[in-house]
Amino acid sequence: MKGGRVPGGFNMNALMKQAQKMQQDMQKLQEELENREFEASAGGGAVKAVVSHKQVKSLTIAPEAVDPDDAEMLADLVMAAVNEALAQCEETTTREMQRLTGGMQGLPF
Repeated sequence: MKGGRVPGGFNMNALMKQAQKMQQDMQKLQEELENREFEASAGGGAVKAVVSHKQVKSLTIAPEAVDPDDAEMLADLVMAAVNEALAQCEETTTREMQRLTGGMQGLPF
C-alpha cells in the first residue's frame, strides 16, 4: 500500500479526507438548522406559530380568534399552525441534508 492506495488504485486517504469534510459540513448544517426559525399560520392568520429545531419559539393568537364558546376551534387552529411550522422544519432539514450528502442513505442526522 503505497501513498494510501490499495490494490486497484483506490486512495484511502482521499476517501477519509472527503468523509471528514462531509462530517464537518453536516455538523455545521445541523447547527444552522437548529437556529433557523420556521413560521406558519392558520385561520387566515388568526394563529401564528414560530418553531426552531422542533421547539415552539412563539405562538400568536389574534383576539378575534378567542371565542369562549368555541375553544375547540381555537385548539384546532393552534395545532394546525404548529404542525405546519414543524413540517416545514422537518422538510427543510431533510432536503438540506440530502443536498449535502448527495442523497446517500443511512447517514445519521
